[in-house]
Amino acid sequence: MFLSRFLHPDVDRHLITDEGEEIVDEVHKHPMAVAWALGGLVLCMAIFLAMPLVGVAWPVLLIAGLLLMVRCVWAIHSAHMDRFVITNHRVFRVHGIVNQQTATMPMARILDITVTKPFWGHLFGYGHFVFESAAQAQGLRVIRYVARPDERDLTIQRVVQRSGLRGARG
Repeated sequence: MFLSRFLHPDVDRHLITDEGEEIVDEVHKHPMAVAWALGGLVLCMAIFLAMPLVGVAWPVLLIAGLLLMVRCVWAIHSAHMDRFVITNHRVFRVHGIVNQQTATMPMARILDITVTKPFWGHLFGYGHFVFESAAQAQGLRVIRYVARPDERDLTIQRVVQRSGLRGARG
């Protein structure tokens, strides 16, 4: 259905199934990615509740509240549409609501993964990935707000190891 492309990021359509590609992990954004937007929605509610108390200025508050609400809902939906996918052949990211973008990196091109966990990331269980690849310019470099980043890093390392792209350590 046409509308479903705007409501759900169909990552399965990006798979190369005739080559045996399968999803190992589909990563949604951590809820902290939209914490500011959720706070903005709470502020919208406060604005709407305060409208009867301000008299003649209520149209200004209504417009400000509606604009803030649209911006916050858009940010939440944008985070929902942003997916990082680990397959048995590659990693890719699908994001965007109206203009959908896809960035791909084959497992063989991953040279290094840096996992950064800021202070809040330690507390709430998220981190940011930075991929280094053999290519100079790359479409898939930084993936932000990854839940359980250490577990996801190990998943990628296991896929690389199983595929035989790097020799066994020892």
